[in-house]
Amino acid sequence: MEPASASPSSPSIVLGYSDAARTVREQATSSDERPRGTESLTLLDSLSRILAAPVLADRDQPPFPRSTRDGFACRSADLASGDTLQIVGQLRAGEVWTGPALEPGRAIEIMTGAPVPAGADCVLMVEHAAVDASSIRTTRQLTAGENVVPAGAEAQAGATLVLTGTRIGPQQIAAAAACGYASLPVHTRPRVAILATGDELVPVAGQPLPHQIRNSNSYSIAAQVLQHGGKPVLRPTVRDNVAAIESAIEEALTSDLLILSGGVSMGKYDFVEQALLNLNAEFFFTGVRMQPGRPVVFGRLPAGDGYRYFFGLPGNPVSTMVTFALFAGPLIGALAGQASDQLGPRFVEAHLARDLQAKPGLTQFLPARIESDSTKATVRPIAWQGSGDQAAASKANCFLVVPEQVEKLSFGSTVTVFPF
Repeated sequence: MEPASASPSSPSIVLGYSDAARTVREQATSSDERPRGTESLTLLDSLSRILAAPVLADRDQPPFPRSTRDGFACRSADLASGDTLQIVGQLRAGEVWTGPALEPGRAIEIMTGAPVPAGADCVLMVEHAAVDASSIRTTRQLTAGENVVPAGAEAQAGATLVLTGTRIGPQQIAAAAACGYASLPVHTRPRVAILATGDELVPVAGQPLPHQIRNSNSYSIAAQVLQHGGKPVLRPTVRDNVAAIESAIEEALTSDLLILSGGVSMGKYDFVEQALLNLNAEFFFTGVRMQPGRPVVFGRLPAGDGYRYFFGLPGNPVSTMVTFALFAGPLIGALAGQASDQLGPRFVEAHLARDLQAKPGLTQFLPARIESDSTKATVRPIAWQGSGDQAAASKANCFLVVPEQVEKLSFGSTVTVFPF
């Protein structure tokens, strides 16, 4: 194996999966190319975008001591005595107590979310009280502060609620709305040029001859670009010709990232790497010990006064999807401004539904289905015919990860899963 600093004139850098993933992450987190701009979007339009400035609390949260239960606001010292407490009023959410501070031996009926009145230091749950017309009794003893959230306990005015670089989800939108944000500043989406190569490709709407296939890869890649926060730019399909590929690459360098599919294997007409070499590409790796996706290529090209990253993904559809998700997805997240500690991929664990023979020497990512309930997740591999089997991939909702050194996985064992 050649080191990462090997001359781009003779690329032969084949890494294990972990090393390849680390290489992409290092480039993603150190790149001075990200992000390129910001824009302001309404709350709902900002969903799934990357936050460009922090969301700050505009006041203490909660702004008052808040009851967390339906019950009775009272004094913990009174409950310790076991005496009957007189009910002197009722308080709903959205109301404020206008009477005097709560005196010993008294209680105020209170609803969840209402401000706890002065003088009370706890809330007795209604199900723990024996209630008659105007008084309550209980054998419960509470400590001061029980069933009450103090003012400012969740956040104090000016505190950061959502960090810059966060991918915005419903919970972040809720936090922003609670602080009065009608819109949010977000990073502009990186433009990702998608360039499919191959003499066998015809447009999706075309009628392929027996020896041809439709260009599905451009659309699967575009869909994944959208999922990861980028803006896909579909370029015309390129024939298997070095000069044509070079020209197409040069035209695509106006985008923030270039993704090619096909033409990166060892076949007689796989010209992508040669075209990249002719354009003075720097390669970080030219293959990964994985299945599917071994021929995947990652590097960067000179562009203007800087450079543009590129990925050369294998042409087989399942290989394309796997390598994009594992490598291109995290880099797009970085170019979109996502915080480094949020960059994928993300893995989970599940229990294997059947015995599985593996192929040592390669990290395998096998199409599978994960099913789960509140107590257990189970994953079952899907029968497939290799990296061109789109039918199997369309039935999967995850990839089962088989480590490079493993020969067999047993029924019921805990395994790693890559959901998508």
